[in-house]
Amino acid sequence: MIRLTVLLLATVAAAQAADLDLASSKITIHVEKSGLFSGFAHNHTIAAPLAFGTLDPASRTIELKFRAADMKLLDPEAGAWERGQIESTMKSEKVLDPVRYPEISFVSTSVESTDATHFNVTGNLTLHGTTKPIAMPVSNTNGHYTGKVSLKQTGYGITPVKIAGGAVKVKDVVEVEFEIVQR
Repeated sequence: MIRLTVLLLATVAAAQAADLDLASSKITIHVEKSGLFSGFAHNHTIAAPLAFGTLDPASRTIELKFRAADMKLLDPEAGAWERGQIESTMKSEKVLDPVRYPEISFVSTSVESTDATHFNVTGNLTLHGTTKPIAMPVSNTNGHYTGKVSLKQTGYGITPVKIAGGAVKVKDVVEVEFEIVQR
């Protein structure tokens, strides 16, 4: 009897939570440059594929997980060799360090409606072994949840990359743009 009750509760909970379309969901990180010779460098665009996600509109919760090793540098204006070098640095112990910190996660703590299609979402982001609260506005159009949030790398223990003695450096603040798609 207990097994049947647990199975029934698990089935009801799964029916309430909406699966996310991992392949269609997009998380894009925009990293900008600064410094005296920044005109000779590129801004960077990074794709962070969603590895896991649940959304429960009834209880207003969302959980997202990413694998740091799966992040990919897009930068179309850079050549293949240069993209490889930048991505190698991004995935080194100097920046994301996916060997020590393989997972990036977000777990909501509250979702408040501002109207029928707009929400203020707060939650905890765990990045590079550090968990911090973040808040972001989110819009919903037919099961496509979109928004953006700015993060300081140093707030998560990441030192922005510098090259040429600091004449070119990555800005501390990065912008994370997302589209989370509900199945």
